[in-house]
Amino acid sequence: MKVSMDSTPFVRLALLGEQLEQTSKRLELTALLADFLRCLAPEEIPPAVRLIIGQVFPEWDDRALDVSWKTVLAVIEKLTAAPPDVRERVAAQAVDGGEAVRLLLEQARLEPPNPPPLSILEVFHAFEKIAAAVGKGSRASKESLLRDVLARATPLEAKYLVKVIYQEMRHGVNEGIMLDGIVKAAGVKAELVRRAHQFWGDLGEVALVALTQGETGLKQATVSLFRPIKPMLAQTAESLAEAFESSAGRVALEYKLDGARVQIHRRGNEIRIYSRHLADVTASLPDVVAEVRDKLAAEEAILEGEAVAVDDRGRPLPFQHLMRRFRRKHDVMTTVREIPIQLYLFDALYVDGRSLVDAPCRERWTALEKAAGKLNLVRRLIPQTMAEGEAFVEAADRDGHEGVMAKDLDSTYTPGVRGKSWLKLKHAISLDLIIVAADWGYGRRHGWLSNYHLAARDAESGEYLLVGKTFKGLTDAEFEEMTERLLALERSRQGGTVFVQPQVVVEVLFNEIQESSQYRSGLALRFARIARVREDKTPAEADTIQTLRQLYEKQFQYKGRLE
Repeated sequence: MKVSMDSTPFVRLALLGEQLEQTSKRLELTALLADFLRCLAPEEIPPAVRLIIGQVFPEWDDRALDVSWKTVLAVIEKLTAAPPDVRERVAAQAVDGGEAVRLLLEQARLEPPNPPPLSILEVFHAFEKIAAAVGKGSRASKESLLRDVLARATPLEAKYLVKVIYQEMRHGVNEGIMLDGIVKAAGVKAELVRRAHQFWGDLGEVALVALTQGETGLKQATVSLFRPIKPMLAQTAESLAEAFESSAGRVALEYKLDGARVQIHRRGNEIRIYSRHLADVTASLPDVVAEVRDKLAAEEAILEGEAVAVDDRGRPLPFQHLMRRFRRKHDVMTTVREIPIQLYLFDALYVDGRSLVDAPCRERWTALEKAAGKLNLVRRLIPQTMAEGEAFVEAADRDGHEGVMAKDLDSTYTPGVRGKSWLKLKHAISLDLIIVAADWGYGRRHGWLSNYHLAARDAESGEYLLVGKTFKGLTDAEFEEMTERLLALERSRQGGTVFVQPQVVVEVLFNEIQESSQYRSGLALRFARIARVREDKTPAEADTIQTLRQLYEKQFQYKGRLE
């Protein structure tokens, strides 16, 4: 594509990134973004907005760069001649890959950047070409394309090119702040910008319409078929009583299934299925597509549901088996036979020409019942008493599900928003485990040991066997304190991992125990997070691998398993 001579240089976007890194104040971030957006040509707005937050394509776009760190290093090695001491110094100083590339180019570049300077549009189109390189020989093609770009980049530009590749911007600008910047730049109402983003799922398009068409264009945003909508999100509740209180007793309870959330779009025989992250997963779910085509009553619909992997008796399988279905690209039908999926619907966003996102929950459910035809609906109850609700929660546990959802019957559907209208009550399991190693963190956690290797003691051999890792659950102050504590227990180091004496016991919450080929224990915890440090327990009093194996087997009282 021919780029105009007055196109915005990419270095301006890189300099903006540096300015954003210098402040954490929301108003200052917003002002910097607004000033930058106002200076862009219309065709530059969508790619620039995405690049600023570390994206190349909209969330619902299937394209991916698929550039490995090995490929980046191969390119940098051809552009630099860094002796070992420089590499070691860079590794110690850099907080992420982008910073490492900047330092290497500054200290060991063989030749200055090739002319002419990069523009924002040239960078975007180069990333498009990289994403389009697939199949045999694609790695060499990606490397060649990336080298062409990096050869023209200054060290600062290279830093942000790599940050985009790995989505490591770390300047504090998230979707919410970018939306604020768009509001300020365009001088439009915040609610119109946020609603447009909920429907379009593309900050770039929202910015373009806001800056070129104003509120008139933004008001046209609505739900549309084959354009996935950001899913409404739920907060966590500690108890059913909290859910009752939050909704003033007007609450519906639904089984929280241990599956994958999907959004189904249908117009006649055309059916597309999207994941909770708006990725098109239709090709991985031909059995679900066929079921929707045969059983759904509505001719046009956007419905939400849960895809659950089941065994030959219809019992839910552990989540890891479901992920095999979603990740499978080839020989899909073999996996379909091995891991059947049951679809359960729980919401209707559009039915036969009518948008339902602004309708209350009770009305959307009525529409869903009519539209679903012979498709399964998630098990649901509108309890009249707390005791009735508690019995429903216990039934969900007995049936092998991970908890219940509590939904305010009067609430509208708010795409992409995590509010109190939907609350989740999950069954969490607790074990006392031992920290045997920790990884140095990066970004906000740079300088702290903050990813903890968790082990259970083998009661027979006394060996500590890994069962998972987590960086979740501690505050910044606790990260700092834990770093000091673990360094005092250090036994050895390997790369960014510090191995320690097994003395620190932590209470770990998790949702499920899975099979694992990664750990010698053969087991791994799903959604592990640290609840507290057990100062009152010694490693000898922590839970054993035998306990984990018993819990793993106990799961199959209610769950299915593949033989």
